[in-house]
Amino acid sequence: MAIAIRVIPCLDVHNGRVVKGVNFRNLRDAGDPVELSARYGAEGADEVVFLDISASSEERATTYDVVTRTAETVFIPLCVGGGVRGVADVDRLLRVGADKVGINTGAITRPEAIDEITERFGRQVLVLSLDARREPDRPSGFGVTTHGGRTSAGLDALEWVREAVDRGAGEILLNSMDADGTTEGFDLELIEAVKAEVDVPVIASGGAGTAAHFVDAARAGADAVLAASVFHYGTVGITEVKEALSAAGFTVR
Repeated sequence: MAIAIRVIPCLDVHNGRVVKGVNFRNLRDAGDPVELSARYGAEGADEVVFLDISASSEERATTYDVVTRTAETVFIPLCVGGGVRGVADVDRLLRVGADKVGINTGAITRPEAIDEITERFGRQVLVLSLDARREPDRPSGFGVTTHGGRTSAGLDALEWVREAVDRGAGEILLNSMDADGTTEGFDLELIEAVKAEVDVPVIASGGAGTAAHFVDAARAGADAVLAASVFHYGTVGITEVKEALSAAGFTVR
């Protein structure tokens, strides 16, 4: 039986509100995260991803509150990322209602965090969030970035994704920084390259503008497709994406 392609809205949360920009700049308000999550749950989203894009310590309490309220309102899996550095952060997020936790910079800074988290909670809990962009001097042509794509981590994206999965990451949230917010389509070459390296599910992120773009990503090998602004502003609906995937021969939930 074919595994269903998951359709996932992403909420970039800043100071307790959902925001969206292009390449993480020029942020504008997109609504209340709890209300948006409830709407997406009703529309048939398979999961919701929360990314706390300003995860400094003083705003962390806001995020915990939002996650708690969302988990009480929405009954689909909730993945939360932003500012996760180790076991203690994951433990607290799971306690307030997250089902999965995303790690990005924390794993780049200290890769052993992946081993420690998955040893404690299981690999199904940990999602490696990978912000990749084209860097011609890297062996694969793709590099790893931090700080919303503004800073190169000095790592080859494919080498890093292999290491992360070897250490226990159970899923990859693959965000193309080149395509992010452009609505011109997912980076299919990047999706294909990462899928060829790892045997865990890959969530494609960055660049969706039409329902057809999600189908393209699935054809490139994505196990799940994620978007933010096109869902928040009603350009494309969850149902429309699922109908397009189904019409193209993919199994959806």
